[in-house]
This record gives sequence, C-alpha cells and structure tokens, in this order.
Amino acid sequence: MISAATIAGWLKRVDEKGTEALVQAARPVNRYADFVDHLVQRLKLSFPAMGKVRIAQLLARAGLHLAVSTVGRMAKRPSPTPPSAAGDVEPEANSAGVVRTVTAKYPGHVWNVDLTTVPTSGGFWVPWIPRALAQSWPFCWWVGFILDHFSRRVVGFSVFAKEPTAQQVSEMLDRAVERVGRAPTYTVTDQGPQFWGEYRAWCKRHGVKPRYGAVGQHGSLAVIERFFLTLKTEAMRVVMVPLSLAAMRAELVAFVQWYDAYRPHQSFAGRTPAEVYEGLERVDQRALRTSGSLLASGEPLALKVSCLEGRKHLPILELKVAA
Repeated sequence: MISAATIAGWLKRVDEKGTEALVQAARPVNRYADFVDHLVQRLKLSFPAMGKVRIAQLLARAGLHLAVSTVGRMAKRPSPTPPSAAGDVEPEANSAGVVRTVTAKYPGHVWNVDLTTVPTSGGFWVPWIPRALAQSWPFCWWVGFILDHFSRRVVGFSVFAKEPTAQQVSEMLDRAVERVGRAPTYTVTDQGPQFWGEYRAWCKRHGVKPRYGAVGQHGSLAVIERFFLTLKTEAMRVVMVPLSLAAMRAELVAFVQWYDAYRPHQSFAGRTPAEVYEGLERVDQRALRTSGSLLASGEPLALKVSCLEGRKHLPILELKVAA
C-alpha cells in the first residue's frame, strides 16, 4: 500500500539527515504489554505439557490473538521471579521474619514427600453413578514416595488401596528413617490433609522442619512432580497396572531400582541418583579407562542391551568385548 516514490523519499531523507530524520517511537510498536508475557508464562508454568500452539489457541478463544512464534518467545523469556534452582525449595522465614531459601546441601538434608494416583487397567471410572468419582482400588492405586532432594534418589515408598491418612504417611516416613538411619532436616510437601495433624507431630518427634510448597508457585514441588511424570510415562503407562498389591509393589520396586541405579539425569551431567547420593563419579567416566584400553587393544566392542528383571521398559546398557 506504499508507493515506490514514498519509499525513495524516505531513503533520501535518511541519506541527507541520517537516522535523526526518522520518527522513532519511545516503545516498539510491535511490543506487547508486560501482562501478556505474564499470562503466557503463567499458562506454561501451570500446564507444562501445554505447547505454544495450544497456548496461542487458548488465548485466541479468550480474545487475545498472538502468533505461535510470539507465544514461543514469551514462554522462553525469563520471568520476573525465576523458578528455583535444582537444589532450592520453599522459602523459610527466620526469627527476624526475613525470608530465606532452604537449599539441599547434602544427601539426606531435604526430603520431598508426596502422593499420586496410578489408575489400573480399568481406569478411574465405575459403572454406577454414586461412586463415579471414587479414586480407590480396584480402579486405581494411591502411591506415596519420599525423594531425596539433593540426589533425586528414592528414599522410600508405599502403596495404598485408598487415599492414605496422615497416620499412614507418618508410618511410611518411619520406615524410611529406619532404612536410612536418620531423619532429614527438612521435608517438603504440598498442603494436603495428609501433611497436617499426625504428620506435624511426627516432624516434631524427629526434629524435622516441615516446609510446604506454595499454591501455584513453580519450583518448590517440581522435583517430585517430575519424578511422578517419569514414573507414569516410563513405567506405569507401558505395562498393565496390576490389581494385586504384591504385584504392584514388585513393579514399583523394579522401577525404583532402575531409576536409582541406571537412569541418567541431565541435571547431574548423566550421573544417576545413586551415584550422586553416594558421591561417586559417573559410570561411563569410570569405564572410560577400560574402554580406552579395549580400543587400544584392537578388540571389537559391542553394546549389550539388557532389561531389568526382563522388563523391556527398564533398559540397562553395557559396553562389552564382542565375542
């Protein structure tokens, strides 16, 4: 809609007077208000599985039309309150009322405790209306996990036929303390009913400081929520979830063993939770000298892929000399 003569006139003006001759807005005309960035980032934090296309479509239905590429850029921009680092948990206020961040400084310092449901093959639904929303066996299992915040190692877990009570959660923690040999300094949980009452009494008996994740705040519960995502996508959704309690426990034991000892973590540069917990170097670094000597010897090598207890979704990789 602009003629060539107009563009030529603009270029001539720039050549004669420089960029000073141009009309310059104090704020880029194509820049959205800060609250738009805030909306996109809140959606991304609240629904991590939601991609930029879906966010753009959702905002368009609400009357705010943004390009998909614009949504992608906004989601990647640093937020005014950046999420906590890998070792940070919910802030704590000292006696003077000053808020500070509790940091997991060593294995066993901070434990994350949370519950989730795992649907069986029948799913959550039931055929009669009064119990259509029931979340209990045989339609699902309730599982509780205790995760070491520093290393991501599973400290303990329990399986429940229905939503557990604070007493049952405290008993799960007692078994974990007995297994590890000591209680943590802090526990981090959500604000569910299982983490009040008897749970608070348990913390007091063991000298543990309970911390609670803030509602809607990203970071404080991200570690164990990410673990639950791994549990469901890499284990529970690729097998037939058992109806037997013993079989369900066996599946979880196998997954925990594989998760702790064999699954590398990007946040730990490829180390496993067990290696971080025990202060070991990475397995492939320990094997580097051996593999280097094998390569120098000229022997052909082969990658051996096995599965933990025959479970194909729990792979174990080893470098061996080819027969």
